[in-house]
This record gives sequence, C-alpha cells and structure tokens, in this order.
Amino acid sequence: MLWTAIRARSFCTSPVRSQNRLKLALIGQSLFGQEVYSLLQQQGHKVVGVFTVPDKDGKADPLGERPGSSVWGRRFAQWHLSGTLAYRAVGAELNVLPFCTQFIPMNVIDHPRHGSIIYHPSILTLIEGDKTAGFSVFWADAGLDTGPILLQRQCAVEPNDTVDSLYNRFLFPEGIKAMAEAVSLIAEGKAPRIPQSEEGASYEGIQKKSNAKVNLAQPAEFIHNWIRGHDKVPGAWTVVDGQVVTLYGSSLLTSPAPEGQPVEVEGAAQPGLITDSGLVLFGADGNAVQVRNLQLDSGRMIPASKFFSSEESSSIELTEAEQKMAEEIRAVWKGILSSAAAIEETTDFFKSGAASMDVVRLVEEVKLRCGGLQMQNEDVYMASTFHDFIQMLVRRCRGEDREEEVVIDHVMKEVNNMTVKMPHQCFINGKFQNAADGKTCSTINPTDGSVICNVAYASVADVDQAVFAAKEAFETGPWGRMNPRDRGQLLYRLADLMEQHQEELATIESIDSGAVYTLALKTHVGMSIQTFRYFAGWCDKIHVSYHTHTHDMIRVVCAIVIPWNYPLMMLAWKSAACLAAGNTLVLKPAQVTPLTALKFAELTVKAGIPRGVINIVPGSGGLVGQRMSEHPDIRKLGFTGSTPIGKQIMKSCALSNLKKVSLELGGKSPLIIFSDCEMDKAVRMAMGAVFFNKGENCIAAGRLFVEESIHDDFIGRVVSEIKKMKIGDPLDRSTDHGPQNHRAHLEKLLEYCEVGVKDGATLVYGGRQVSRPGFFMEPTVFTDVEDHMFIAKEESFGPIMVVSKFRDGDVEGVLSRANDTEFGLASGVFTRDISKALYVSERLEAGTVFVNTYNKTDVAAPFGGFKQSGFGKDLGEEALQEYLRTKAVTVEY
Repeated sequence: MLWTAIRARSFCTSPVRSQNRLKLALIGQSLFGQEVYSLLQQQGHKVVGVFTVPDKDGKADPLGERPGSSVWGRRFAQWHLSGTLAYRAVGAELNVLPFCTQFIPMNVIDHPRHGSIIYHPSILTLIEGDKTAGFSVFWADAGLDTGPILLQRQCAVEPNDTVDSLYNRFLFPEGIKAMAEAVSLIAEGKAPRIPQSEEGASYEGIQKKSNAKVNLAQPAEFIHNWIRGHDKVPGAWTVVDGQVVTLYGSSLLTSPAPEGQPVEVEGAAQPGLITDSGLVLFGADGNAVQVRNLQLDSGRMIPASKFFSSEESSSIELTEAEQKMAEEIRAVWKGILSSAAAIEETTDFFKSGAASMDVVRLVEEVKLRCGGLQMQNEDVYMASTFHDFIQMLVRRCRGEDREEEVVIDHVMKEVNNMTVKMPHQCFINGKFQNAADGKTCSTINPTDGSVICNVAYASVADVDQAVFAAKEAFETGPWGRMNPRDRGQLLYRLADLMEQHQEELATIESIDSGAVYTLALKTHVGMSIQTFRYFAGWCDKIHVSYHTHTHDMIRVVCAIVIPWNYPLMMLAWKSAACLAAGNTLVLKPAQVTPLTALKFAELTVKAGIPRGVINIVPGSGGLVGQRMSEHPDIRKLGFTGSTPIGKQIMKSCALSNLKKVSLELGGKSPLIIFSDCEMDKAVRMAMGAVFFNKGENCIAAGRLFVEESIHDDFIGRVVSEIKKMKIGDPLDRSTDHGPQNHRAHLEKLLEYCEVGVKDGATLVYGGRQVSRPGFFMEPTVFTDVEDHMFIAKEESFGPIMVVSKFRDGDVEGVLSRANDTEFGLASGVFTRDISKALYVSERLEAGTVFVNTYNKTDVAAPFGGFKQSGFGKDLGEEALQEYLRTKAVTVEY
C-alpha cells in the first residue's frame, strides 16, 4: 500500500465497546490486521470472514492464521469471480481494510450496506521535514484512500524520528484502536463522512532504491530528512570511499563535529568524517549530520564507526555450553524461518523471509533463553547471518561487547583491610578520559589531610562533550527505544552491583567525605541501593492515559549537580528517578568528593547501561555547574546545595532556555520538644537530629525549642551523652563522630561558633577544633539563643546544637517562632500527646515533619522543601514527575 501524505487533522479518543454489533469482513494482511481483528472481537462484533494474501516463502500472513470461520484465511493473489462469490457468501455488513496492499474490486468495496473503511498512515512527509505525522481512516472508494474521511489522528514528529520509530510509537498502536473506534462509530450511526480537501495533500508513490540517492549539495537538515524518511525502506544511499553504502540512523549534529578520520563522499562539498560515534556528513550550509549504521553493497550491516575496519572479524571458538546454546538458537531461527530447508551458518535472517515482527520475536526468544541478556532489534540487523548472530551473542554473553571495553586507570589504595580501586577521570560517552585541557584537582582525606589522588578538573569543553554524548545516547542509541521493563532490569542489575561493591563504596565514601564507615555502609551506600531498586520497579509502571492527559518523557538531556555531604546517596536520589523515566544525564559531583560518583560510573558500565546515558564531569561549580545551567541542550536541571547557589542556577536556567529546575536547598529545621515527651528517646533522637553525619545533613535540626520546665534536665543529659562519644578515624568501627568534610568547612564552623558567643549565646560545650590531624570538630551545644541572633537564623551544616527555651504550654508561640524562618525543609516534634503532635505537625511549614523520631527517610516518601529550601521532590512517585511532562489532548469528532 502507499505511504500517503494526507495530513491528519484531529485526535480521537480510545475505542469504546459498541452497544450495536456488526458482521464484518476483514480484507488485508499483516500483524496490524491481526491486532485489529482481536480488538473488534473484544468489542463484540462478529468477524464473518477474512480475506488475505497468499503465503510468502512458506509463511502464512498473521491475519490469515486466525481460526474461527468457515471461510477463514481465504488467500487471493487477485480477486477473480470465484473470490468475489466467496466473499459475497459471508454476508458482511461492513468491510474493514486494515493495511491492504491489493486492488479490491468495487463490487466488493460497495457490497456491504455500510460499505468499506481503510486505514492509511501519513509519513512520507518525513522527507519534507514535516513536524506532524498521523493517519486517516477513510471510507474506501475506487482509489481506496481518496474517499471521505471518517476519523484522523496525528502526532508530533521528533527531530530524529524515522518511519520505524513513528510506526512503533504511534501509527501501529493508535491505528489499531482507531480502526476499532471507527467500526463502533459506524455501528452507532455516528460516523462522519468528511470530504477530503486537496489543499496540503500529496500522493507520493513508494520510493525506489534507484532514486533514493542522497543529494549532498543541500543543507544538512534536508540531508537528514532524506535519510530518515527512507529508513528502513528502501534506504537512502551514497558513495563513500568508492563504495555504495546505505545510510541508517541519521541525527542532526547540534554541537561541533567530533574528531575523526576523513573520508571521501561523492557529491559532498567537503570530506566526511569517520568518528567513534559514526559517519559525519556535511551539508552545503556547513552544518553536519551523523549516521550511525551503514549497509555495504554486499548487504552486510556495520556500525559506521567501523567503516575502515569493516572486514570480517576473526571467529571465536565456542565452548561446549556455547555450542549447546547455539543449537537452541538455531531451532529458534528454524521456527521463525519455516521456509528455509535448514539453518546454515550463511543463512541470512532477512533474505530467508523474516519481517520486522520476526525481529521482535527473535530478540524476545534470545532474552528468554539467555537469562535476560540485553538485546535490541538493531542487533539483528547488524548481524543478519546465523554465524554472525551467534558470534555476536557469544561475545555479549562473555562480556566482550563494545560496552564492556572500557579502559580504567584506577588509583589503588590498601585501606580498611581491602584494596580499593578508584577511577579518577571524567566519564563521558562510556569512557574514562582526562579533562580536555589536562587539568586536575587534588581530593583530600579529611581524616589526616593527605591527598587521596588527583581527579580530572573538567572544562567547558568537557561539559559540551558530555551533553552531546547524552543527547546522542537518547536520540540515536538504544536507551530511548528500550522497552521500559528492560530499562528496569538494567537498573536492578546496577543496584545488585552496588550491593556487591558496597564495602568498597563505603570505604571510598569514608576516606573522601569523612563519613563514619558504619554509617556510610548503612545509609550513604545502603539507601543508594534501595533507591535504585525502588525506581527500577517504576520503569514499566509510569502511568500513561489516553483519555484525559498523557505523561510523556522529557526526551532531553538532564543535568544533576550534587553536594558533598552524601556524595553517593544524593547521586542516587536524583539520577535513579531521571533514568527510570528514560532520560539521559550529565552529573557533576562536588569538587571535594568526586570519588564514589566515578566508582558508580564504573559500575554502570558493568551493568550494561549504554554509553552516553550517564556522564560524570567532576570540577568546580563556578565552571562546570554554570555551563550546565546555561547549556541550550539541557532541558532539566536538578540541584542540591546552598540557597544562594540555587538562586544563581535558577537565574541562569531561566535566561538560557527556561530549563525545568528542581532545587533542594538550605535548611534551618526546627525541632520542638514538649515537656510531656519521652525524655530518654527525645535526648537520643535530638542528638541524632543534630550530630548525624557530623551535622553535615540537609535536614539536621538547626534549632531546638525545648519547653522551659525540662530545659535544664534536657541539656544536662545531652552534654553527658556527648562526653561518651568517640571522635576519631571514621574507618574505626567504634567511632561515633568523624572529621568534617573539608578544611574550609571546618573553618566556617569555628567562625560560626565565634559569632554565637559574640552575640551572647551560652556555649555549653565544644566549639573548638579537636587537637589531632585532620578536620575534626567537637560536638557543640549553645543555649540561651534568642530569635534575633545569627545562629538562630543561619544554618551551620555542622555538629552544633542551637537550643532556645519556650514557655510551658505556649504551643502557638513556639509554632510562630519555629516558622519564623525563610527555610522549610524539615521539622520535628516530640510529645506523648498525639492530638498535640498532629496539631503542631499540620502547622509546621516544612516539606517533612518527624513526630517522635528524626532522620527517618524512606525511598517511597517524597522529599523536598518549602520556601527558600527549594521546590520539587526527590524520592517517591512524585520524584518521577520532575522528569515527566503532562500533555492535555482536546478531542473533537
């Protein structure tokens, strides 16, 4: 049938079950027709006959394989008198033509009392760069597609869409529902007949290979549209280095072309480039197009990046187990290619009659038999002979595929009774590499002030390269086309690898951030693993509705900037939701704590996350973070850090391209302790609320309000417990309190204490640096803190307890004081009176309220602040909404 270019005019809703039933004849072929049949049966219509095409290469058409009628599966190469008589005998009230390639006589088209309807997609205009595509359901006439329109639907054409991607994403699933809806409208007597307008319509025939050659003397966008408009059939082609090659997987380059090896391209204004990412072609306007795959004149498909090494790679010898697997796969091929006498090593999957749905079946069969091995449909096209397919499969099972070939220059240290191996370079497009300008920055062990290693110090050029890789990974790589369930399996695998390496990750976290090892193991690493498992489970459950609105992937690059207090956990909180929603990302770890992020990057390679999906660029916030907020190809930025920096980022995001932003910023979380609390628990929890993770905790209780009648007793107990705390090496399992994250932060905390004393607060305990190497500070307690004081208003982000009294029974007064802050991240209340607890928690202005506990976060509970503590949520289902968008669809019949 023709891929017509009639432009779709409106959307229609999903099909509903008709109250009236019709006798239907289905005329056509393909899986599309089979699915339409199934849906019509579900609606209660009676299919009285099916008329399809003869078997091809020994394979029955899917529509013809449906049982259930005495005339089922009549296969006519041409409609002669016998066929027409057989058709008339079934007594159809309506002919449904879902995907029909044959000429159908008008005495068949007009025979039923309701006539005939036919489905036609509208996608040839990809070649012309149209921004919309769609399909129509026509009342069939002599031209089949020139009759009145019954209904239409349309969809946006994304920049790198092809016929295949449009068909799989929209034309196939929505077309099936539309055909069923059209039948229901006819049955209810509500079907319109809208005369077609010639305006905006064209009737182009299917392009032939002979006239599909690319004209390279055009702007890059025209070249791109020509290539993608012919992908996969018949395939646009050109002559490269004297060889005829067909081009697949085109995308427009929006960044400068990467370095590569020049290659002559016939008719081009300048040579092309063979790069690590594919073949770069330059248009007459100087802009460039990148092509991912090439088909040689021999029929062999190769990655364009392998053009200069396209000779057959040497075969690997199979083990006994692999030979057994190969025979199982041979049986799968035989089951699909029923017309092939035998599956030989040279048997070509497509030349033996396989179609696109056979590719899907083969991929799913392989996943089933090979323990969920990750494969994409494209893998079959790239290894179409049985020999090549088995070789590719075995290499992938052995972990020898390209995604695993990553060279890592580890820094190795003997520490914590183990050897830790730490990457220290930028991670861009699946590779570890030095910064473009070669700069590095030392990362320091806060326990003793020693240098752990020198880490790449990324430049603007590195950020641009990472963004390009992330954009390409979504638009042309497997990530954007991956089944959500497969994406979830990759994230589950990543979580498993993090668990296998949890001791190493916790050790790196301890030496890089100063976190006590046991806490790093349980919280920094443990909750990171839980977070990835939680969001892995969401991948195939993200809600999509076609009745009122749609949640759609952002489908652009996301940037994430994380702080230094929980380097790995903050990475997980933000990136897991981003990845589960199907996006790609560029992440900047804190300059002073980059090592667990880079170790995480190594684990993503082992997990099989496709290259370019995750990119890590360590460096300064002023350079790397600023470039991220300004970059035009980044459309979403998530940031955790201080309020002043958050404001600057928000401003830059607005001025650049109005990026979507989520911010988790500073806090001054109030904790109210009433006299009717359980005192022992309140003391224990309050100390955790302040001193947990050395006070370097975004939700730390920044100010305690203690009811006057228990104030002195409370302070006495706190000081007594502080004196029992062991301050020391975070790798010592008995240590309670490790070093502050870095020297500058320690100095800031000491200055904070000096201001508190100067303003008149009472320093009850601490306030000094511990006399030992490293950046250790004594846990500190201030009392008699008045509301106007600096330490009452400003966050310390350290182990400093700031305590104020409130009058007995003054619930409203303490609430007013607790809310008198520009921050609203967290809060807490301790009381045995549950009515009082609920009353207070309802009125506290904070994103999280803890009642008779503190620091109890959960991966399923949304986390985020109010006021100048930011907006947007991490964790829970709400976090996914930060990486999705809602689309309203208005319907008119």
